[in-house]
Amino acid sequence: MSLADTVIPLHSATAGQPPAVPAGLSQVELTELVAAELKARDAVLVAHYYVDGALQDLAQATGGFVADSLEMARFGRRHAAKTLVVAGVRFMGETAKILSPDKRVLMPELEATCSLDIGCPADAFSAFCDAHPDRTVVVYANTSAAVKARADWMVTSACALPIVKHLKDQGRKILWAPDKHLGGYIQEQTGADMLMWDGSCIVHEEFKATELVLMREQHPQAKVLVHPESPAGVVALADVVGSTSALLKAVTDDPTGTFIVATDNGMMHRMRQLAPQAVLLEAPTSGRSATCKSCAHCPWMAMNALEGVLHCLRTGSGEIQVDETVRVKALGCIERMLDFTAASAANAAATTPPASGFVPNIGAA
Repeated sequence: MSLADTVIPLHSATAGQPPAVPAGLSQVELTELVAAELKARDAVLVAHYYVDGALQDLAQATGGFVADSLEMARFGRRHAAKTLVVAGVRFMGETAKILSPDKRVLMPELEATCSLDIGCPADAFSAFCDAHPDRTVVVYANTSAAVKARADWMVTSACALPIVKHLKDQGRKILWAPDKHLGGYIQEQTGADMLMWDGSCIVHEEFKATELVLMREQHPQAKVLVHPESPAGVVALADVVGSTSALLKAVTDDPTGTFIVATDNGMMHRMRQLAPQAVLLEAPTSGRSATCKSCAHCPWMAMNALEGVLHCLRTGSGEIQVDETVRVKALGCIERMLDFTAASAANAAATTPPASGFVPNIGAA
């Protein structure tokens, strides 16, 4: 019997039965086991660009998907599988459950979270909204289901600009959460009246403008690619500011170019696959030392592993539950965004990158 045939019944990791994750397996053997379990459980793996490359490769090899959080959830909703395994952080699993309430949503590590999410607790955020009832509440995708349930709109980094501009044109004042850097960039670009929640991403906040100037002097031919969750001083130095798909597209449009990349270094895996001849340099942070919180890689994304995928499939652990009242309210702000981007599809098709955030054969942002 091959490793792929050793499918353990769900919830069987009890006394006297085989462990959910056998010890001493090579990565090839472990990958084979996980692929077999996905097939046996009628499950599909969706992985974020920032998780380990082995998980990204497995998702693609088994008919799953690699993308950012919203497109992961949308893919899961479209897919026929009864179980979604979400390799990412908790708000991504919640978003998948919001869009697919009838599917089982499992995560390899429920403790994997996001600094933007934990920095915007639902109770405090609700009180903030209550104090400013005249403002339209717009939240970034990197928030809990409970925060989304309090919002009027959810946005991604790819569609935030056109949506905020649309609201500004309607004369709306905006309450924005949680990322102050992304919010500041959007405010600068649109001129909208925006009241900011004080949140930030620990990965993107660590990129340093002064060191980036020095690095660009050392590599004058390099294009600087920056995600707008980065501080304003870093954004100001960019050749391309944009969502994940925009940064990927910049690399694939110039596949032999040199790039300084200011986003989570998990992105390098997909960039290297799409443009193997490109030279990719990590933008400078505060350094790989005790003063570096993330060193350009999300510590919670790093908690995802093949072993965790196998364990959650075999034991049913890591299941995401969202209260139905919260889910329905949160779905409203997501659907409002989806309706807006669908109505703008004709204009988005002529935009580079598309305003919807989707770039064919690359993914979403």
